[in-house]
Amino acid sequence: MIDTIGTEVAEGEERMRLDVEHGIGVLTLCRPDRLNAWSWESTRQLGLMADRIRFDDTVRVVLLRAEGRAFCAGIDVTAPGGGITGRSGAERTRNYYEGIRWAHERFAAFARLPQPVVAAVQGYCLGFGFELALMADLRIAADDAVFALPEAQLGVAVDAGGDLRIARDAGAGWAKYLALTGRRIDAAKAERLGLVQEVVPVGELAAAARATAASIAANAPLAVQGIKRAVDAYADAAMAGALERAAMTAALTLTSEDAREGYAAKAARRSADFGGR
Repeated sequence: MIDTIGTEVAEGEERMRLDVEHGIGVLTLCRPDRLNAWSWESTRQLGLMADRIRFDDTVRVVLLRAEGRAFCAGIDVTAPGGGITGRSGAERTRNYYEGIRWAHERFAAFARLPQPVVAAVQGYCLGFGFELALMADLRIAADDAVFALPEAQLGVAVDAGGDLRIARDAGAGWAKYLALTGRRIDAAKAERLGLVQEVVPVGELAAAARATAASIAANAPLAVQGIKRAVDAYADAAMAGALERAAMTAALTLTSEDAREGYAAKAARRSADFGGR
């Protein structure tokens, strides 16, 4: 696993960058050649950015966007530290559990920012990419956006709370439908389910998302932040306990034989043969 303690980002290793413009903190996923695929290092940098944004009173709203043709295509299985080891199955499970809990803490720092977050989503928004978008307060999607939680197809559980946030926003049935089948939905369906607040043509995404962010930035910061806290307190009342259960389920499935089979099958472009082990 990568160094989870450092506060520096090596030149050329940036997964995201932050630019502050007219009260808007523009947080950009900047690895378009990898379809902005996610890694432990991405999680570390998200936590660093959240800490920087939180205490910057020039940032009234965050615009989360991505370079290239995809918002985030999911986990980068080729990234360093992707596989956690251990001297036994039990220790490896424990190490995964602690790693996921560490990641949840960084995601919470981002999701609980005092400033609202507006996500601009284009292209593939899969797996963790979908989960990251769901951590935002509002989502504006291009009409080419595609959403899915394909983890079960690989033999692992949804580990960052995406299914829980879908249950919160669209209902338990849709959360189970998307997470249990792994099926993809388009932007129009995501909007009908309440997972996206607005759908626009691809060429209009940047302007539409920025306009929404600007309208929030123009409002009174104390009122805006108080509204966010109040709504989140109601909507996320059961989130902490559910995420703790999700961390353990993810740790168990990530160390299972089914996960090994799922990733091998995907690499070989064949159907997986899961045995429940």
